Amino acid sequence: MRNFLRVSVVAIVVIVAAGAAIAAEAVAYRMAATLHVGGDGGWDYVTLKPDGRVLYITRTTHTMVLDVASGKLLGDIGGQVSAHGVALVPDAGRGFISDGGSGSVQIFDLRSHATLGKVAAAADADGIIYDHASNRVLVMCGRAHRMVAIAPDVNPAGGTAAATVDLGGSPEFAVADEKGKVFVDIADRDEVAVVDTKQMKVVARWPTGPGVRPAGISMDRATRRLFIGCRNNKLVVMNADDGRIVADFPIGAYVDATAFRGGLAFASCGDGTLTIIREVSPAKFELAQVLKTELGARTMAVDTVGEMIYLPTADLTFPAGSSSPAHPRPVPVPGTFRILVVME
Repeated sequence: MRNFLRVSVVAIVVIVAAGAAIAAEAVAYRMAATLHVGGDGGWDYVTLKPDGRVLYITRTTHTMVLDVASGKLLGDIGGQVSAHGVALVPDAGRGFISDGGSGSVQIFDLRSHATLGKVAAAADADGIIYDHASNRVLVMCGRAHRMVAIAPDVNPAGGTAAATVDLGGSPEFAVADEKGKVFVDIADRDEVAVVDTKQMKVVARWPTGPGVRPAGISMDRATRRLFIGCRNNKLVVMNADDGRIVADFPIGAYVDATAFRGGLAFASCGDGTLTIIREVSPAKFELAQVLKTELGARTMAVDTVGEMIYLPTADLTFPAGSSSPAHPRPVPVPGTFRILVVME
């Protein structure tokens, strides 16, 4: 997952204006609280424990463990070069942190937060999920164009990956249907690669249609619909059985995550907007709400047992002398990192 670039004011105005035209039955999510976390480093994916109580936050060189009820830090797992995401396997008592800087996965104990060891993945280890059907932790490795599968009980001192899948392009994130298929965003090919996790190979490739450079992906497993957030300000709804495009919607700039819960799909965008789509039926979707969040709030964790949504951000600056002057990379102001809490 890549840091977003300078936000266009025009993009914010357009998406908020679209939200103003939504029908009267729109949902009413709101900014409910802010958890002031602080600490050094940028951030990427956030992962919520299944019970909805603990949030894991990757902060470049370390991963913070936060009690979301109290806002207190429960742990801080160091030892990463460029942390991106966390996958949890409660049955194994382990968590797994993808480290793009070292091309590895760091394994930690879910109770003590102590590091158990590392297992090699591949260059640019980024998005990471756990697939129940294959009982594997799956790591999307961008520059390596690989998906690496790791057994939850792997030996953390000298163990190796169980399988590696050539994706034929640069993956961003993935979602599993928990029936043996995993759907992977291939950012540089504008497609979704379908991986059979029993055979550990790509069995289909589906274009994202109007969506360019897919980033976040999530799924309604009941209706088998995929929600793909794309960097050309599009949310694409795709049929997970045949790759057919069902619908698409405008969203904000610099989307990095999507999520699905209770008939609603969410797309969090770095321009400071959270777009919410309602699933009326498997064939019909409608814009439900556009909530203004904060600049930089591009990733999120959605509580599947409660009503909370957690979005990380910080005050941002665009320093002079950037390595890419035309598109300077924002830098978080030290001590300003926080978690925005959104609820209905």
